[in-house]
Amino acid sequence: MRISELAKRTGVSAHRLRRYEAQGLIRAERSTGGYREFGERTIREVVFIAMGRDLGLSLATLADALPRYRAGTLSIEEMVFTLRQRIEEVDAVIAEHQALRQRLVDHIGWFKERAARQPASKFPSARKAKR
Repeated sequence: MRISELAKRTGVSAHRLRRYEAQGLIRAERSTGGYREFGERTIREVVFIAMGRDLGLSLATLADALPRYRAGTLSIEEMVFTLRQRIEEVDAVIAEHQALRQRLVDHIGWFKERAARQPASKFPSARKAKR
């Protein structure tokens, strides 16, 4: 099948499929006319890659798993381990954002305390600042 059909059948853009091919994640044969021709097995591979990307897995992680996926030796335990690692990464990002949120709340408190000690004329109201 050509790249346009692969894109249609997998929901992955032809541009992204070309990128996956350039990075060695998927392979195509060339027809006599020079067109890319993908086998039926490539559909499963592209879906595997797309699902992994949707979960935030890196292309490097997926490239490492693809040979075992193709061979049918990628175990459930390996995938669970990989997904747990991803959860740890997400938890770290959430913790960073929660810390940032707390710093923002603390700064608002600092500004409110400062505003309470200063004459109101020194601080423009929120309505004036939006202009």
